[in-house]
Amino acid sequence: MNHTAYVFDAYGTLFDVHAAVRRHAGEIGPDGQVLSEIWRAKQLEYSWVLTLMGSYRDFWELTERALDFAFARVPSVDPALRQKLLDAYWKLDCFPEVPGMLASLKASGARIAILSNGSPAMLEAAVRSAALDKVVDEIFSVDAVKRFKTDPQVYDLVTTAWRLYPQSVSFQSSNRWDIAGARQFGFRTVWINRFSQPDEYQDHAPDLILPSLQGLVA
Repeated sequence: MNHTAYVFDAYGTLFDVHAAVRRHAGEIGPDGQVLSEIWRAKQLEYSWVLTLMGSYRDFWELTERALDFAFARVPSVDPALRQKLLDAYWKLDCFPEVPGMLASLKASGARIAILSNGSPAMLEAAVRSAALDKVVDEIFSVDAVKRFKTDPQVYDLVTTAWRLYPQSVSFQSSNRWDIAGARQFGFRTVWINRFSQPDEYQDHAPDLILPSLQGLVA
């Protein structure tokens, strides 16, 4: 099926969530990778738990809380670096193939959107920093429904706004749980398995698995 609507998860799919820590690796020391992994894991955990509880907090607040927890778990890293890391998170590097791939899809006539847990301010800053604002048609943030992925209301933001059937949307994410949620909703799903992770959620299989966004075709 030829798709004319391509929707991308942001963090981990377009933007490298570990870039903030890597940018200050010299000051952080040898435990930087551990700190970054805990930071990301807790950021996501907080979003899932809040949604299950029927509660909501801005994703930036969760990002701050998760970093504080990571500092507590990794005492070898100086917590005085907190503000530097938070500032860096607003300008995460995008993965190398992202600008060219999105530009190619855009040139083919496809509509391009981001659908993310990120707050509107976070996403707008990341898109501008990566110079993707000319190719992204719309940014959908969960803030509009005050629920995090994988709540169906999140994926419905796209189909409602663009007046599309779910199967008309090609959804790309590096997060396997996100792919499972999108598949359950009815999107055509492409799992961007950047780090050769084992497959899971076998009953919600992606339509396609790629090691990067390279290979997407309109």
